[in-house]
Amino acid sequence: MISSISSLAEEYIRILSISLLLLRSQKLFAPTLEKALTFLDDKLLPSTSNAVERGNRRYRKMQKSVYRVRTQAQIRARLALDMWREAQAEGRQQTLAVLHRARAG
Repeated sequence: MISSISSLAEEYIRILSISLLLLRSQKLFAPTLEKALTFLDDKLLPSTSNAVERGNRRYRKMQKSVYRVRTQAQIRARLALDMWREAQAEGRQQTLAVLHRARAG
């Protein structure tokens, strides 16, 4: 009697796990997933914008504190400084890339 109840319980658990597996596998064949995978496989599209957003977040935070209560002349000077720093950053990135390649050998 006990062995038959335990075997029924095991069979019930097996059926539940199979039904859960079937439900989850149906999501794999959803048309939206297929579209998403096609989009992610496209090599011409940039991967994500997370890095860009992360960089912009720092810039926007700095803008809030820097440009809050300033005169027009101070804002112009600050914009000029920011533009100069951005121009210098391109050369800095190239220098870092050359140094990394040289170190890698």
